[in-house]
Amino acid sequence: MEENWIKVYTTGDAFAAEVLKQGLTEVGIPAVTINKQLAAYNFGEINVLVNKVDFDKAIEYIVQNEIE
Repeated sequence: MEENWIKVYTTGDAFAAEVLKQGLTEVGIPAVTINKQLAAYNFGEINVLVNKVDFDKAIEYIVQNEIE
């Protein structure tokens, strides 16, 4: 992945990561998820990444929507 992507959220819940990604995308912030879980056990983390220029807007979205 290119250097212009930065992590804004980490979770072990694939559904939560996907919901956040979709929410960010709906407000005009391109986002991707990187799933680092061991598939057989759902153990590990999932990262949500955004472009560096959108980092502040993404954090603001997360805070406003009380995403933990």
